[in-house]
Amino acid sequence: CNVFISGIIGILLIAKRIFKNNLSSRMQYNLWFLLLGLLTVPFIPFRLIGFPQIFSWLSSLRSSPTSDTATAIGEAVGIHPTGNTDWMNDFALSVNSEAPSIAGYILLGIWIVGIFAMIILVIKSSLRLRNLEKSALPLQNPEVRRLYHRCLEEIGIHRNIPVYSTAFLKSPIIVGLLTPCIYLPIHLISDYNESDMRYMLLHELQHYKHKDAVASYLMNLAGVVYWFNPLVWYALKEMRNDREVACDTSVLKMLEEDVYEDYGNTLINFAEKVSLTPFPFAAGLGGNMEQMKRRIINIASYEKPTFMKRIKGMTAFMLTAVLLLGFAPFISTYAADGSHYQWDSSSENVSYVDLSTYFGEYEGSFVLYDLENDAWSIHDMEHATLRVAPNSTYKIYDALFGLEEEIITPENSFIAWNGETYPFEAWNADQTLQSAMNSSVNWYFESVDEQLGAANISNYIEEIGYGNENISGDFSTYWMESSLKISPIEQVELLTRLQNNSLGFAPENINAVKDAICLSSSDAGTFYGKTGTGRVDGQDVNGWFVGLLETADNTYFFATNIGADSGATGSNATEITMSILSDMNIWK
Repeated sequence: CNVFISGIIGILLIAKRIFKNNLSSRMQYNLWFLLLGLLTVPFIPFRLIGFPQIFSWLSSLRSSPTSDTATAIGEAVGIHPTGNTDWMNDFALSVNSEAPSIAGYILLGIWIVGIFAMIILVIKSSLRLRNLEKSALPLQNPEVRRLYHRCLEEIGIHRNIPVYSTAFLKSPIIVGLLTPCIYLPIHLISDYNESDMRYMLLHELQHYKHKDAVASYLMNLAGVVYWFNPLVWYALKEMRNDREVACDTSVLKMLEEDVYEDYGNTLINFAEKVSLTPFPFAAGLGGNMEQMKRRIINIASYEKPTFMKRIKGMTAFMLTAVLLLGFAPFISTYAADGSHYQWDSSSENVSYVDLSTYFGEYEGSFVLYDLENDAWSIHDMEHATLRVAPNSTYKIYDALFGLEEEIITPENSFIAWNGETYPFEAWNADQTLQSAMNSSVNWYFESVDEQLGAANISNYIEEIGYGNENISGDFSTYWMESSLKISPIEQVELLTRLQNNSLGFAPENINAVKDAICLSSSDAGTFYGKTGTGRVDGQDVNGWFVGLLETADNTYFFATNIGADSGATGSNATEITMSILSDMNIWK
C-alpha cells in the first residue's frame, strides 16, 4: 500500500506542476485533501462492515497457519455423510498453526512504537500551546480591536473570535477547532502599523473561514500514522505550504490591485521576525524562508482569474481528482492482500437469499448458478467473495493438471502405494484417480504434484485463474489451510467454465475428472461433487462442498463453505447443501 501511496504522491506532484498555470492556489491546496482521503483507504473496514483490515490481519497472525510453515501431522478425520454409503469419504489431515515470522511482529512493534513516539511529541507541543493560552491576555489595544472588528465585517464572519496578546510568539496564529482563538505577538502590537496588522488579521481570519483547523488535525493524524514514510511527510509539508499560499490568494482577492505590493512587503518585512510554530494544530502567517519566497512570488504574479481560467482550472482539478481516486482500490488492503474476490455483483441476474437458518452457528455462504436462466442465488455476499483455503476441493483441478501432462491418463491413472502408513486404511493401498478422489488420498495428489513440478502447477493455476494463484506455501500442503485460497463464487465460476470446456483442457480429461467426482446418477440426473475439510491443530475450521447437478433440462453449479473454531467439516457443508437444494426443489 505504501508503495502505491508513494507513487500517488509523485503523480500528484507531477499533475500540480503540469496544471500549475490552470489550477488556482485554492485548487492546488484542495487536491491534497484527496491524498488525505486516500491515506485512510488501507484502514477502511473491508466492504464497509466488520473490523478494519488491520485487526483482521492481527487476528490471522494469532489463528491461521502461515503459508510456508503448515505441515501435515498424523491426526485426521474421516467423514461419511449419513444415510448414503455411495458418497465419497472426506478424509482430512490436520496442519499445525505455527507462529508467523518474527519479522512481522518486529515490524508491527516498530510501527506501534513510532506512533506512540509521535503521539508524545504531539502531546508535548499541545502542552506548550496550553501554557501559551494560560499566559496570554485578552487584546487591550483599542486601535487593534477596532481594526479587528472591521476585518471581521470585511470577510463576512459573524462570529466574534477572541483575540489575545502574548510575549511567547513571533508570528500570529489561529488555534482551535470548536473554540478558535487568535494570538498576536506583543511586539507586533507595540510596533503597530495599521496596514500590516490588517493584512495579518485578514490572513488569520481566512484560515478560520476555510476551516484550516480541521485540515491541521487531519495532517497531524496522517503524520502520526505514516511517520515512517518520508514521502508522506514531504507531501504534508507541501500541503502546509499550499495552505498558506491559498490563504494569501484569498486575501489578495479582497484587496485592490494597487495594494498587492504592500501585502508582499508585509511578508518581506515580517520574514525577519518569523519562526516556525511549534504547535501542531495552529495555522499562522509564519513559515520558513523557502516558503516565504514562494508566497512572495505568488503575490507578485497574482492576477484575478478570468471566467475562462476558472473553467480550465476546474477541468484540470476534476481530471487530477479522477486520476487519483482511480488508485483507491490499489491501496486498499482489502484488494492488496487478495482476501476477497473482486466480483461485479451489479448484474440484474443476481439474487440474494437469506439461508442463515441452514447454517446455524457456522459462518459461511451458499452460491448457486442456474445455467439455463443465467441466474445467481447467493447467501452472504461477504463470505461468498471471501477467499479461504480450498483444501480437498482443489484436487479436481490438480487431477486435471496431471491428466493434461499425461502423468496419469483416463485409461491408466494407477499410482502405487509407497508403503508409508497413513491414518486411514483406504490410503494404505495402490490408488487410481477414482479411488484417490473417492477417499481424498493426499499422497496420490502429492505424487502428481511432484511429477508436475511447481513451475507447471503455477502456470496452470494462473492460466485458469484459480483464486489468489498463490502456491508459495509448503509444496505438499499449499492447498491445505496454507497459501492457496479461493472464494465460493470463484469455485462456481470455475466449475461453469469446466463444464463448458472453456478452460482449454482435453474433453476426455474433463470427463475423467467428472467421472471421479460423480456421486450419484439416475433418471433424475447426475450429481457431481467434492468435499473439503480444513483442520488446524486438530480442529475442523473450514468445510467445503462444491459441484454441479445435471438434470434433463438444466445444469446447476453450487459451492457451500462454512467456517468455525471447530466442527466446520465437508460433511456438515454437504448436509447444509443437500437441505438447501431439496427445499429449492432442485434435488431430492
